[in-house]
Amino acid sequence: MMNDLMQAVGLPTSLAAMARLTGEAPVLRSSFRVDAAAQASIAASGLAAAALHAARGAALQTVAVDMRHAAVEFRSERHLRLNGGEAHESWDSIAGLYPTADGFVRLHTNFPHHRAGILALLACAPTREAVAGELLTRRSLAFETEATAAGLCVSALRSHAQWLAHPQSDALAAQPLVTIERIGEAPKTPLPAAAARPLQGLRVLDLTRVIAGPVAGRTLAAHGADVLHITAPHLPSIPALVMDTGRGKRNAALDLRQDGARFAELLTGADAMLRSYREGALASLGFSDERMAELRPGIVIGHLSAYGVMGPWGGKRGFDSLTQTATGMNADEAAAAGDALPRVLPCQALDHASGYLLATGVMAAMIRRAEEGGSWRVRVSLARTGIWIRSLGRMADGFSVIEPSQENIADLLETHASDFGEMTAVRHAALLQETPAMEGPAMKLGSSPATWLG
Repeated sequence: MMNDLMQAVGLPTSLAAMARLTGEAPVLRSSFRVDAAAQASIAASGLAAAALHAARGAALQTVAVDMRHAAVEFRSERHLRLNGGEAHESWDSIAGLYPTADGFVRLHTNFPHHRAGILALLACAPTREAVAGELLTRRSLAFETEATAAGLCVSALRSHAQWLAHPQSDALAAQPLVTIERIGEAPKTPLPAAAARPLQGLRVLDLTRVIAGPVAGRTLAAHGADVLHITAPHLPSIPALVMDTGRGKRNAALDLRQDGARFAELLTGADAMLRSYREGALASLGFSDERMAELRPGIVIGHLSAYGVMGPWGGKRGFDSLTQTATGMNADEAAAAGDALPRVLPCQALDHASGYLLATGVMAAMIRRAEEGGSWRVRVSLARTGIWIRSLGRMADGFSVIEPSQENIADLLETHASDFGEMTAVRHAALLQETPAMEGPAMKLGSSPATWLG
């Protein structure tokens, strides 16, 4: 598996020999091999960091990843605690699964404008009971189509066979797990001389939200990069996720509609930038990938999407839970567990795996630009990651374990001060032999100046 992941990002397959993978499944209750996906994707990011450090002149080091630790890290947002209190709720009250006249749909209403749009589309009161009653009069695929046309986030439940019959499935199957493509000409960009941490001295702009993209930024920060997260006051956020995925990053407020010149200045000093906006969104503000490569020759752009950028759903909004529903994972999980209702995976596995794979691809592209020159784009999509997870196979005994509780994972937690108070969180599972990952404190949105360190 590690050979395949190294090959997917263009790194030598010999790197896989530096991985020390321990533990066994199942850890989380699932028929899918989410534990193995967690271990492999986190290990891949650690190997990429070790390879980049070696490319800077350091000795190549081993990367140890325990399966239990990796699986727990795939649920890091659930284990976050502030000041010894309870977990923070990140789901809106009307988000989730609903029966329809002919099946099921899943709604994602965690952003206020998505919630308001669903309520307007259904023309009902803002209660779960009212939404449920109205959806019982709708047909699932028709409502999904209507909501998608309105720019909202809804997935109809499909079996895997139904998903394979969808044209977007064919479009995704033709795409690599991680796409790394040259998007501009630039001279070779030498990596800085070896430092104490693999990515120390490298700068990353993070324009992502929720889980997958921010996990990529958090991973790069954990290995030493100066990660500057950019948001704006008009953009919604989910506080619990800001805290968990923001560890180690600085946070600046910048509205690209008015502050494009300042963003362009930041871009000229960046080594990489991460984005999860739909295709064309940044281009409408004057920052297409090609334009950013002109402003900063040698930039590495990491792009996270729900369903890829090709095919009929290339521009469709989506989140992990919706992608699970649309691609047959919820239906298959229910069948394996003997449940009558669709069953979600035990974690946001598509999000977390995609985040680590995106970070892996970005680091691999940094090595390539040093060796070959050029500006690069790395693409990862939640649905394509789901195909990879499915390819790992299924487990007949996947529901035989009791899932880890906060109390019995105490050995995997660390506590430190943050802008939000004393924070307890899952520490990073990829243990580099010489340069352990260090996830710094989480900072509030907009609390940092829009400048680079140093």
